[in-house]
Amino acid sequence: MGFIKKIEKNLWLQYLLGIGSIFLISLICFLFIDIIGYHVVALILLLAVSILAMFLDIYPIVTVAILSALTWNFLFIQPKATFNINTPQDALLFLMYFVIAVMNAVFTSKIRKVENIARQRKEREKTLQLYNTLFSSLSHELKTPIATIIGAVDTLKINSDKLSQDNIHELFSEIDIAGNRLNRQVENLLSMSRLESDFLTLKLDWYDINEIIHSVIQKNQTESPGHPISFIPQEDLPLFKIDGILIEQVIHNIIHNALQYTTPGTCIKVETRYISEFFQIIISDRGKGFPDDKLDLVFEKFYRLPKTAAGGTGLGLSIAKGFVLAHNGTIKLENLPEKGAKFTISIPAETTFLSIYKDD
Repeated sequence: MGFIKKIEKNLWLQYLLGIGSIFLISLICFLFIDIIGYHVVALILLLAVSILAMFLDIYPIVTVAILSALTWNFLFIQPKATFNINTPQDALLFLMYFVIAVMNAVFTSKIRKVENIARQRKEREKTLQLYNTLFSSLSHELKTPIATIIGAVDTLKINSDKLSQDNIHELFSEIDIAGNRLNRQVENLLSMSRLESDFLTLKLDWYDINEIIHSVIQKNQTESPGHPISFIPQEDLPLFKIDGILIEQVIHNIIHNALQYTTPGTCIKVETRYISEFFQIIISDRGKGFPDDKLDLVFEKFYRLPKTAAGGTGLGLSIAKGFVLAHNGTIKLENLPEKGAKFTISIPAETTFLSIYKDD
C-alpha cells in the first residue's frame, strides 16, 4: 500500500512505470510473436493499459495508451519497424485499438477520481459497487464488438478469394453494426462527461421536432428492423428553440432502450404534444414494464435492472434525464395499465411558426 501511495503522489514515477511496463510487455510479446500472433498482442497491451489505469493519473495513462498503440503498430503490424500500414483491415484494427485504449484509459481514470471523492465523503461501499457494475458492463460492451470486428476482418483477409458477394456483404454489415455499437458507447461516455462538468452550454436554435424524431426512428430501425416504430407527426407544430442535438440523443436513448429490452415484433409508439409554452414527447412500448419500486432508479448512472440481459453500461437513461434537465424540463416514467412503459418528456421552449411571404 505504501508503494502504491508513493506512485500516486509522484507524477514522474507514474510516467516511468507506465512507459517501462509497456516496453517490457512489448518485448516479451515480440519474442513469442510467432506463437501468439499480433491480434493477441493487442489484447495483452489493452489489458496492461487497463491495469495501469488503476494506479496512474489521467495524463500518464493517456500517454501510456497512445504509446501502446504506436508500439503495437511499429513492432507487430506489417510492415514491421515502420508506422506504415499496408492493408485497410490492419488500418481499421489500429484505429479501433487506438480509440479503445485511450477511451478505456480516460474512463478508468475518471472512475478512480469518482471513487476517491466518494471515499472522502465516506461513500466507499456505494462507489465500489458502481465501479464493479461499470467495469463489468463496459468490458462486455467493448469485448463483443472488438471480437466481431477482428473475426470479420480475419475472415476477409484469409478467405477473400473464396467468399461470395453475399458473404462479403454480411461481414461488412457485421463490422458496421459493431462499429456503431462502439460509437454509441463513446457518445455516451462523452455525454456523461459533459453532464458531470460544469461547462454544459446549450446551443439553442430553431428545430422541427418531427424531423428530429424521424431521424432517430430511421437510425434505430436500420439496426433493429424487427421492431415497428409508430409515429404520426403533427404538421401544425411550431418550431422550438432548443439544443436539437441533445434532444435527439434523449429520444434516441429512450427508443434504443425500448428496442433492446422489449420482445421483437412489439410496437414502440412515439407521440408529440404542444401545450402552452411546453412541448411533450411521449414514447411508449408494449414490453414487460418496470418494477414499481425501481421507476426512479432507472435514471441513475450505471443502474441496470436485475436479471436483465447482458449489454449496456446503464448510462443511456441517465444521460437522457440530464439533457432534459439542462433544458429545464422534466422526464417521467410510468407503467401502462395494459402492458409496457411510457416515458413523458416535457420541455419549455420558445416557439415560432414559419411564414411564407410572396413578392408583390
